[in-house]
Amino acid sequence: MNPPLPSPRLFCRTVLCALGLLIAANAWASSRAAKPAPQAKPAPVRYGDAPAALALADQIAQQQGLDAAWVRRHIGAAQRLPSVARLMLPAPQGTPKNWAAYRARFIEPVRLAAGQRFWAAHRDALARAEAEYGVPASLIVGVIGVETLYGQHTGNFRVIDALTTLAVDFPAEHPRAAARQQFFRDELGHYLRLTQQQGLDPQALRGSYAGAMGWPQFMPSSWAQFAVDFDGNGRIDLFNSPVDVIGSVANYFKAYGWQPGQPTHYPVAFDAVKLDKDALLAPDILPSFSVESFGAKGAVLEGPALQHTGKLALIELQNGEAPASYLAGTDNFYVVTRYNWSSYYALAVIELGLAVQGLVEGK
Repeated sequence: MNPPLPSPRLFCRTVLCALGLLIAANAWASSRAAKPAPQAKPAPVRYGDAPAALALADQIAQQQGLDAAWVRRHIGAAQRLPSVARLMLPAPQGTPKNWAAYRARFIEPVRLAAGQRFWAAHRDALARAEAEYGVPASLIVGVIGVETLYGQHTGNFRVIDALTTLAVDFPAEHPRAAARQQFFRDELGHYLRLTQQQGLDPQALRGSYAGAMGWPQFMPSSWAQFAVDFDGNGRIDLFNSPVDVIGSVANYFKAYGWQPGQPTHYPVAFDAVKLDKDALLAPDILPSFSVESFGAKGAVLEGPALQHTGKLALIELQNGEAPASYLAGTDNFYVVTRYNWSSYYALAVIELGLAVQGLVEGK
């Protein structure tokens, strides 16, 4: 007995459903065919085949007293990082600076809370550093907070890659290309000697795009010159020992001439009749004026600033479209800029440290 035939309505539904599925399948297949296959990432460019890099390796080996084959191997294994070269270029001409916006990046709740915890955890080490080196605890705390948020952001670039890129392929369009490239060649040499002396793998350490390392973001030459074993365990570790970091930052400032007890800056106003702002700003951040010569050019000081016995500089901090801010920087303000050659950086470090100190002391 033959099975009953489906009704015409059911038959139509079945055919239409099949056709719909067929059309959908064809459309899916077409879209898959039209979509380009994902492109493979370009293979990393390493320096093992670059004659200039290998010649530099031989030069570094001779200068630093290192085995030439060892230096060639590590520089040859370094990867070229075009992004690092781009990051070295200065901001385009005419880019406005803004102290208020810059300050807000660092004097903010997350960093203040982290600084308060750091100070509480390392109160004894901070007090010892201040006593031994004469550098205020607030300044040490300010530097570490601005540099790495108390060790939370120490950099993700392999140091060997960053330094080799900048030593071999520093961007020629930089206004100080020759001097900056030589600086990074020297730093690459210091880095290789440092890692060999401390038994560290040159391929493993990570830092900033400029090759700065650890909680205080020391360049290799600074690590070699200023880092100290402040926790007394027989080795210097700026990646994992906050106590070594505290002592090393204090030692850095002392070595650059920090004067205990001297303020970093004073408030300043202007006498519109005598003001010669161009002359006051000409030395930039280098203290060049006595209190008397400062006043003679129209800079007005009050209170303790009038008793200052060292030199002063007029520091200008632009605020975008708003009027600029000004202060009278002392020799100690200039010392802070030896960590980073920027008056904006220096004042952010100073103000962050003082703000954290106020929280710690309940002020």
